[in-house]
Amino acid sequence: MIWRMAMGEDTARLLGRVPLFSDLSERDLRELAQVAVPRTYQQGQAIFREGDSGDTCFVVREGCVRVTRRHSDGRVITLAELRPGEMFGELAMFGGETRSASVEALEPTRALAILSGDLRRIIVQHPDIAVKMLEALANRLREANERIARQSFQTVAGRVASALLAQARARSDGNGDRDVVIEATQAEIAQLAGASRESASRFLARLERAGVITTGRGRVVVHDPESLRNYIY
Repeated sequence: MIWRMAMGEDTARLLGRVPLFSDLSERDLRELAQVAVPRTYQQGQAIFREGDSGDTCFVVREGCVRVTRRHSDGRVITLAELRPGEMFGELAMFGGETRSASVEALEPTRALAILSGDLRRIIVQHPDIAVKMLEALANRLREANERIARQSFQTVAGRVASALLAQARARSDGNGDRDVVIEATQAEIAQLAGASRESASRFLARLERAGVITTGRGRVVVHDPESLRNYIY
């Protein structure tokens, strides 16, 4: 019993970190925690796929997930990588929509699943959550438009450099060290950049010759992240 209470309090604290629920009272967070179902996923396991029906949203508890879409030409494009405290899957919960993207675990991941009925009940009780959800969707639309613009007008070099810089910033611990290790294959970096693996690999080789990065098996070490700006145009 004590263990369950502690787990419930831990879940409530995590939900309180989600921007959508940040204004809920401790009591409301505890009630939401009671209906949040813990889920566990192995590295590489699909949480859901583009086109699936969906009535559940998720909050990352531990680990990291990748959100992707498949282009009509066969390319897989990475839309986002989400870490603890971030939510995904809420769009398909309304209007009977299907999943607009695929999500898979990049590493062993624990998440919380919240059914649409439970989320709708919370929204009815707290209408301000609906406003926050609209703001979040607007931000995602803005980011998607920016990504489309980059992929339409930037060169492959610019897209790959942008993807590496974003990954380096996400993984930097702010201790002043220049080297940042990105645990990703060249194919995954190509997905992040919306480029073919061959084109991305050629540019990565160019960066390595220039001393900006060092590539290894399933990883890239960025020696000077800010120097990647010189390739973004």
